Amino acid sequence: MLRPDYPIVTPRLLLRPFGLADVDAVHDIYSRPEVVRYLHEDVLSVDDARREVTRRARMSRIDRTSHHLRLAVVRDDTMELIGDVLLARISVRHSQGEIGFVLHPDHQGQGFAYEAAREMMRLGFTELGLRRIIGRCDARNTASARVLERLGMRQEALFRENEFVKGEWTDELLLAILVNEWAAREPEPAV
Repeated sequence: MLRPDYPIVTPRLLLRPFGLADVDAVHDIYSRPEVVRYLHEDVLSVDDARREVTRRARMSRIDRTSHHLRLAVVRDDTMELIGDVLLARISVRHSQGEIGFVLHPDHQGQGFAYEAAREMMRLGFTELGLRRIIGRCDARNTASARVLERLGMRQEALFRENEFVKGEWTDELLLAILVNEWAAREPEPAV
């Protein structure tokens, strides 16, 4: 079971559950075609964003009935919601999880996705007791693949034309890291 104390604080971010006040920020992020280009979702309307925020607000813990922790990523200097991050328990029996992240384009390339995803990996390994965590992305999404590699994940698979997304067959990358590989990494310096 994982029920973090909120907000979760990293060197530059606060990770917290979603609330109804986040609808406009979520809409601003997910209404952009460049953000959803590699995702299964299409651009969100304001009503879609409201429904999505309501759904995500329930994803604040991992236990017997809830297997997803989906948190708002907030800059601590501006208190601006800049994206979201996910930790999912994908197998209890095999002690496996998955991480994911989405950021507003104005905040990409500054290490925020790495910082937020690294904290989710820490929670998965040290708090939830996972043995293996994966990350998946569209193979064309080289920026996300670089973040996963920077986290210490190694490519395990390239699934050719694995998914039909937005009218075309796409390749999917799968990267992973084991708990012992995570533990052997050098401690991360403060950002």
